[in-house]
Amino acid sequence: MTAERPALPLSQALLLPRIAIEDTTPVIDAGAFAVKAVQGQRIQVASNVFADGHDQLAVLIRWQALGEDSWHSVPMSDQGNNAWQGAFSVTEQGPHQYCVEAWIDHFASFCYELGKKHTAGVPVSLELQEGRNQVLQAAERSEGELQERLQQLHQQLSGLLETEQVALFLHEDSAQLMAQADLRPYLSISPLYPLDVERPQALFASWYELFPRSITDDPARHGTFNDVHSRLAMIHDMGFDVLYFPPIHPIGRSHRKGKNNSLSAGPDDPGSPYAIGSEEGGHDAIHSQLGTREDFRRLVAAAAEHGLEIALDFAIQCSQDHPWLKQHPGWFNWRPDGTIKYAENPPKKYQDIVNVDFYAADAIPSLWLELRDIVLGWVEEGVKTFRVDNPHTKPLPFWQWLISDVRAQYPEVIFLAEAFTTPAMMARLGKVGYSQSYTYFTWRNTKAELSEYFTQLNQSPWRECYRPNFFVNTPDINPGFLHESGRPGFLIRAALATMGSGLWGMYSGFELCESAPVPGKEEYLDSEKYEIRPRDFSAPGNIIAEIAQLNRIRRQNPALQTHLGLTLYNAFNDNILYFGKRSEDGGNFILIAVSLDPFNAQEAHFELPLWEMGLPDDAQVQGEDLMNGHRWTWYGKTQWMRIEPHMPFGIWRITHS
Repeated sequence: MTAERPALPLSQALLLPRIAIEDTTPVIDAGAFAVKAVQGQRIQVASNVFADGHDQLAVLIRWQALGEDSWHSVPMSDQGNNAWQGAFSVTEQGPHQYCVEAWIDHFASFCYELGKKHTAGVPVSLELQEGRNQVLQAAERSEGELQERLQQLHQQLSGLLETEQVALFLHEDSAQLMAQADLRPYLSISPLYPLDVERPQALFASWYELFPRSITDDPARHGTFNDVHSRLAMIHDMGFDVLYFPPIHPIGRSHRKGKNNSLSAGPDDPGSPYAIGSEEGGHDAIHSQLGTREDFRRLVAAAAEHGLEIALDFAIQCSQDHPWLKQHPGWFNWRPDGTIKYAENPPKKYQDIVNVDFYAADAIPSLWLELRDIVLGWVEEGVKTFRVDNPHTKPLPFWQWLISDVRAQYPEVIFLAEAFTTPAMMARLGKVGYSQSYTYFTWRNTKAELSEYFTQLNQSPWRECYRPNFFVNTPDINPGFLHESGRPGFLIRAALATMGSGLWGMYSGFELCESAPVPGKEEYLDSEKYEIRPRDFSAPGNIIAEIAQLNRIRRQNPALQTHLGLTLYNAFNDNILYFGKRSEDGGNFILIAVSLDPFNAQEAHFELPLWEMGLPDDAQVQGEDLMNGHRWTWYGKTQWMRIEPHMPFGIWRITHS
């Protein structure tokens, strides 16, 4: 026996919206999470809007910052086949909301029919009377200046010939006046959709990572915050604007790791900075060998003078010497023998750290509040950006609460997720509030792999919830592509990262083409995680000048300041990835061709996207090589390129007179 479907009562049917508003974008999970945007970014809204009959509809986007009393609005335009589009931009940081509104526009419907009949030569005297009645009724329900102007319009219409009346009815000024007095019959409103607006650096930034302790000329002398001052000018000159430090907190001694992740540390081994906590303090303290809190404050200020923002690592893990183990034992899961299981990510083992239990009875809410207060404490020291270690191993509700709570007080704070995990989890971290994320870019090397990945990042739901930060390497990841590819390989990855996304980053040593691996692993030999590594940053073979030029090109070309808008074009060689980016106004058009072969020259015929500029296949356009300033004229759609390993990419600005 099947259950009968209950009948819809007439009283409810009469309350249903007559106008359908469907498939609105951008929306994440039916509005469960906020769509990402930055200040000044145009949010393109699309929706299917329709109703019975042939009446004309008026459709608006309305938006406001949460807590504001007033709303802003902009009309949407009819694209045909029920599709409507519009756009708006926001200037304030913080949470916003938007919706789509639609109603039957009786005056627009009247004008539409009037114009068609008049053009066809159909008598319209009765229609003109109906139109004058609409204007009179609009005046009667208005007041003040609007009422006076509508009365004047009615009087003017009454004294004109039919053809003149038609022209006045169809004039834009008449439509605007009547719109102000519109009763908005059958008004339908979509659900309110959340929008999270961040500062522009959440979408466009260049990150440089270094270990402050390695800014020294002697591996036996621990570098300090004061030593880092000597690197600020060079990092700035390379075009970076975020300087990121691994954890700067006291390092535990119990189970400290030695060189190359060995289980036995010597008395002078500094240990991994990720083994956070000692008798000196925990996550709110500074490792004494780095300097004092005042030294840190001076460094933050000096970095700002060089156009650099200090980013800190937020790693929620503890050495077995962390004060929390004694002060808050209820935040941990203890084993029957009185020990705590150390952290693992098989086959990797981290004997020098243990993890907290977010849902332990004693941890709610005290642990959650403590971690939030740690972040707020560093924000008050001038840190506005955090790279979060392994956020996918901590509860999603915790992040959703913490990020929301921090940004309610400091909307400028940015969180970067270091999450190399499943796609669903990486996307979800973006949905719960992370501004940026590490990516699979590190392991996308072939033309097919890169094409598929770049395309995916530009499609829903990724484009609405996920901002990729293309780190080319990390202290944990020495990519296999770089092990034997030499200087050309580093240039290839730098070009792909800087041109592929508005966000990219590199770990110190990349500019020197460091690549020596642990045999058989994508890890660095003599990893800086476990020892102090002085460097000669002027060593021969470096790619500092090329990195500086790539960052300069990014700053000078708005099309390159986002991962969005990337389009793949035809280059008839599987070793050459060829793509382009164009600014929203069309005025900045950049083409990028990258050889994926670091050992051999590659050639290909390729197509100039003349069709995107509204040009025929035989048109001529101007090209400029942004790496060297060379200029030329291209004739026709089909062209030819040759790329050599010493400069394995081309970046061309294309213009048309």
